[in-house]
Amino acid sequence: MKEKYLASKQKLQNILAKYVREKRLEQNKSLSKISAEIMMTKSMWLDLEKGIKDPQLTTLWRVSEALDIPLETLIKEIKHRLGENFSLIDY
Repeated sequence: MKEKYLASKQKLQNILAKYVREKRLEQNKSLSKISAEIMMTKSMWLDLEKGIKDPQLTTLWRVSEALDIPLETLIKEIKHRLGENFSLIDY
Protein backbone atom coordinates (compact mmCIF):
# COMPACT_ATOMS: atom_id res chain seq x y z
CA MET A 1 0.00 0.00 0.00
CA LYS A 2 2.81 2.41 0.85
CA GLU A 3 4.54 1.64 -2.46
CA LYS A 4 1.40 2.57 -4.41
CA TYR A 5 1.10 5.85 -2.51
CA LEU A 6 4.75 6.69 -3.15
CA ALA A 7 4.40 5.87 -6.85
CA SER A 8 1.25 8.02 -7.13
CA LYS A 9 2.90 10.87 -5.26
CA GLN A 10 5.92 10.71 -7.58
CA LYS A 11 3.63 10.71 -10.62
CA LEU A 12 1.94 13.87 -9.35
CA GLN A 13 5.30 15.54 -8.69
CA ASN A 14 6.59 14.59 -12.14
CA ILE A 15 3.55 15.97 -13.92
CA LEU A 16 3.73 19.18 -11.90
CA ALA A 17 7.43 19.43 -12.71
CA LYS A 18 6.86 19.02 -16.44
CA TYR A 19 4.03 21.57 -16.49
CA VAL A 20 5.99 24.18 -14.51
CA ARG A 21 9.01 23.76 -16.77
CA GLU A 22 6.86 24.02 -19.93
CA LYS A 23 5.27 27.25 -18.71
CA ARG A 24 8.60 28.77 -17.65
CA LEU A 25 10.15 27.99 -21.04
CA GLU A 26 7.09 29.32 -22.92
CA GLN A 27 7.63 32.61 -21.11
CA ASN A 28 11.38 32.61 -21.79
CA LYS A 29 12.14 33.04 -18.10
CA SER A 30 15.51 31.89 -16.86
CA LEU A 31 15.85 29.81 -13.72
CA SER A 32 17.63 32.72 -12.06
CA LYS A 33 14.91 35.21 -12.92
CA ILE A 34 11.90 33.12 -11.95
CA SER A 35 13.41 31.79 -8.74
CA ALA A 36 14.38 35.35 -7.72
CA GLU A 37 10.82 36.54 -8.42
CA ILE A 38 9.45 34.26 -5.73
CA MET A 39 12.44 34.36 -3.39
CA MET A 40 13.35 30.73 -3.96
CA THR A 41 16.84 29.47 -4.57
CA LYS A 42 17.66 28.31 -8.07
CA SER A 43 18.42 24.82 -6.75
CA MET A 44 14.99 24.64 -5.08
CA TRP A 45 13.31 25.63 -8.36
CA LEU A 46 15.35 23.00 -10.19
CA ASP A 47 14.24 20.39 -7.65
CA LEU A 48 10.64 21.39 -8.36
CA GLU A 49 11.19 21.06 -12.12
CA LYS A 50 12.83 17.66 -11.64
CA GLY A 51 9.95 16.34 -9.55
CA ILE A 52 12.13 15.99 -6.48
CA LYS A 53 10.19 18.37 -4.26
CA ASP A 54 6.64 18.04 -3.00
CA PRO A 55 5.80 21.73 -2.67
CA GLN A 56 3.53 23.20 -0.04
CA LEU A 57 0.43 25.10 -1.08
CA THR A 58 2.13 28.43 -0.37
CA THR A 59 4.96 27.47 -2.72
CA LEU A 60 2.51 26.43 -5.44
CA TRP A 61 0.75 29.75 -5.02
CA ARG A 62 4.03 31.65 -5.51
CA VAL A 63 4.94 29.47 -8.50
CA SER A 64 1.58 30.14 -10.15
CA GLU A 65 2.02 33.88 -9.62
CA ALA A 66 5.54 33.82 -11.08
CA LEU A 67 4.21 31.98 -14.13
CA ASP A 68 1.20 34.33 -14.31
CA ILE A 69 -1.18 31.37 -14.09
CA PRO A 70 -4.12 31.37 -11.69
CA LEU A 71 -3.57 28.73 -9.00
CA GLU A 72 -6.83 27.02 -9.91
CA THR A 73 -5.68 26.75 -13.54
CA LEU A 74 -2.42 25.14 -12.45
CA ILE A 75 -4.29 22.64 -10.30
CA LYS A 76 -6.89 21.88 -12.98
CA GLU A 77 -4.17 21.26 -15.57
CA ILE A 78 -2.27 18.93 -13.24
CA LYS A 79 -5.49 17.09 -12.42
CA HIS A 80 -6.30 16.78 -16.14
CA ARG A 81 -2.83 15.39 -16.91
CA LEU A 82 -3.07 12.90 -14.04
CA GLY A 83 -6.27 11.45 -15.41
CA GLU A 84 -9.74 10.93 -14.08
CA ASN A 85 -8.95 7.94 -11.85
CA PHE A 86 -5.86 9.33 -10.15
CA SER A 87 -5.88 9.15 -6.35
CA LEU A 88 -3.36 9.33 -3.54
CA ILE A 89 -5.64 7.20 -1.38
CA ASP A 90 -5.81 3.47 -1.97
CA TYR A 91 -9.38 2.30 -1.42
